[in-house]
Amino acid sequence: MKFFIDTANLDQIREAQDLGVLDGVTTNPSLMAKEGITGRNNILKHYVDICNIVDGDVSAEVIATDFEGMVKEGEQLAELHEQIVVKVPMIKEGIKAIKYFSDNGIRTNCTLVFSAGQALLAAKAGATYVSPFIGRLDDISTDGLNLIAEIRLIYDNYGFETQILAASVRHTMHVLECAKIGSDVMTGPLSSIEGLLKHPLTDIGLEKFLADYKKGN
Repeated sequence: MKFFIDTANLDQIREAQDLGVLDGVTTNPSLMAKEGITGRNNILKHYVDICNIVDGDVSAEVIATDFEGMVKEGEQLAELHEQIVVKVPMIKEGIKAIKYFSDNGIRTNCTLVFSAGQALLAAKAGATYVSPFIGRLDDISTDGLNLIAEIRLIYDNYGFETQILAASVRHTMHVLECAKIGSDVMTGPLSSIEGLLKHPLTDIGLEKFLADYKKGN
């Protein structure tokens, strides 16, 4: 399973990259604003800055909601850097745009997916990634992980190459459960990845090893 980090914070991206397990980055206008990145030119520059840190795919989101606007923005984003994947919302015009991008060799990430039917349409249109938001489903007492399982079954049934990118991952157990179900990618905060490092027995064992070493020196 690929590990993406969901942020626009360059320091966190560098930290995840230095860990050696980062495969890509997802971000959105809200995350950009959180880092104080506003204005079209500043946002575009920031995407390039992210691409220069990581080795893998970087999802860059269109703002337009009409077909022509999404195509114009998406083509501009794709020209920024070869690692850019154009992030398109799961709406009717978005599906049209994904089909257009797919036919023209531009990779896409269909975002704001909350049902298996939406994921099926995205795959039919040729999306590179589909992003089901599991944390937001959990927030309304719906099993987000079950959605991942449903999409995995459908994609396997028909050999769709669209990758399942589990989004809105909130914590380490989300990461582990997504791995069990067969999600191709997860994207979440750095803490959800670093949480995989932690186990009390590791800490206890290391403390004992170091104490025993000191006794003999």
